[in-house]
Amino acid sequence: MKKLIALYRKPADVEAFLTHYNEVHLPLVAKTPGLLRTVVNRVTASPMGGEPAFFMIVEMHYADEASFDTAMKSPENRAAGKDLMSFARDIVTLLVAEEG
Repeated sequence: MKKLIALYRKPADVEAFLTHYNEVHLPLVAKTPGLLRTVVNRVTASPMGGEPAFFMIVEMHYADEASFDTAMKSPENRAAGKDLMSFARDIVTLLVAEEG
């Protein structure tokens, strides 16, 4: 299993961020070919106390490296990436991971 993971720091306007994320961005992500599932995790606390480093962690799952590579090169993924940069450029970190 190959994953694209998005780590979001807390946005200045949480409600506007969530509205755009849920109504615009997630539907674009859902169109990415080969995407098996998307898991959206809202961070609620830090076990060390204080403000958590991240507000939200999102995992996009792909069956294998070939399907991940195809998805990343697709026009649908480019559209999702362009949208991401339009509303979260300064608060998102993207990682690629393998489950195992």
